[in-house]
Amino acid sequence: VPPHTMFKGIYQLKAGHFLTWKSGEISTHEWWDLDYAAEEKGGSEREWMDRVFETLDRVTEMEMVADVPLGAFLSGGVDSSSIVALMAKHSNQKVSAYTTGISADDLKYDIIPDDVEWSRRVAKLLDLDYHETMLTPDLADLLPKLVRHQEAPIIDMAIPSYLISEQSRQTQTVMLSGMGGDEIFAGYPRQMAMKLAGLTDIVPTAVRRPAMKVIESLAYGGLPGKFTAPLRNLKKFARSAGMDFEERYLGFGTYFTDEMKRGLYTDDLQGEMSGFDAYRYHKEYFKHCAGASPLNRMLYVDFKTFMPALNLDTTDRMSMAANLEVRVPFLNKELVDLSARLPSNLKIKGIKRKYILKKAAERLLPAEVVWRKKAGFGAPIRSWLRGPLMPMVNDLLSEERVRRRGIFDPAAVRNIIDANLSGREDHNLHVFFLLTLELWMQQFLDGRQT
Repeated sequence: VPPHTMFKGIYQLKAGHFLTWKSGEISTHEWWDLDYAAEEKGGSEREWMDRVFETLDRVTEMEMVADVPLGAFLSGGVDSSSIVALMAKHSNQKVSAYTTGISADDLKYDIIPDDVEWSRRVAKLLDLDYHETMLTPDLADLLPKLVRHQEAPIIDMAIPSYLISEQSRQTQTVMLSGMGGDEIFAGYPRQMAMKLAGLTDIVPTAVRRPAMKVIESLAYGGLPGKFTAPLRNLKKFARSAGMDFEERYLGFGTYFTDEMKRGLYTDDLQGEMSGFDAYRYHKEYFKHCAGASPLNRMLYVDFKTFMPALNLDTTDRMSMAANLEVRVPFLNKELVDLSARLPSNLKIKGIKRKYILKKAAERLLPAEVVWRKKAGFGAPIRSWLRGPLMPMVNDLLSEERVRRRGIFDPAAVRNIIDANLSGREDHNLHVFFLLTLELWMQQFLDGRQT
């Protein structure tokens, strides 16, 4: 989380801050912050729909100003499709749009939907200059390269981000992205999970927590098939639903729990990590917006941590690795400020996430596109770990290598890998992180160049 990096003595500038250097002294200052105290309680749904549409329309046109070729990323979801539809509205030529597809075999372990079908529908509807590629990278060569550009272990979205940027750069110089819609309009499943988990608070803690533990222990997390997503989500829900508000949300957003991390570290490292709080900044941000609605408190914490540290940082680094500029209309300051004033009950209404944005988007797109089921932008890591990545895992996370590195207990690492392969647990992203962490250590600690 900013300001920290993977390197001692090297820091990031926090979002919304500027740095000054004077007479050898460096200081940082905040120039802007998201202010949920500005949330407005009045106004009709129609009025807010108009304001959201008009603002998104205006900022998209602003972001299109360029004297070089300009296109857009398209997933077929409401965020990217709305941006592309508005670009088509303001352009006197066909908009170039790019998408990545995933094979059906690679999707059997994942909750990622097949976006290609929907991207094709939108491309036909809007008469786009449409470009499509399937996600079939040479992972053994690609992963070390992406870790070098990220200067940190990578997340799964780094792979399609780089590949689609590389493809787009063949004809475009600037691309517009739908990133940010989930963060400002509440589009993530964990935000809905928090609303559902809140319903369990009527059950006494002494009953609720043991009951959730039982559900977690019974649910399988990583089996293939049509029940993959529901079982995985149920297991993760049960793991965190019994907690209090802040801990619950942090639990929904994490993979390595504190208990799991303690079991991973060697005895020597456990002593060094004693008292370390990985969520120090998250808790400070929760405290900073204590007076906001529960939903806006979650959005604020994500806006300060998850978005800059993961999504935006990954997108910036992977696109620039391909020499491509990416612009994000949803994160234009004018639209972000409007989202802070938007009533919380119009962000999630009933069980409908991003409700007011989707109502506004109905002016641009068919209802089946606007309201379709959508998951995050990522790679089929779960299938790849059982296929092309398995030799790399067995090599780089072997007992001998882990012991020689001296950070993790080799038996604990093996247990995570085995539990994942058995389907009992969904530890795929845990394994992927450990794998790319080892690649990072090889390049930046051992000095290996690839």
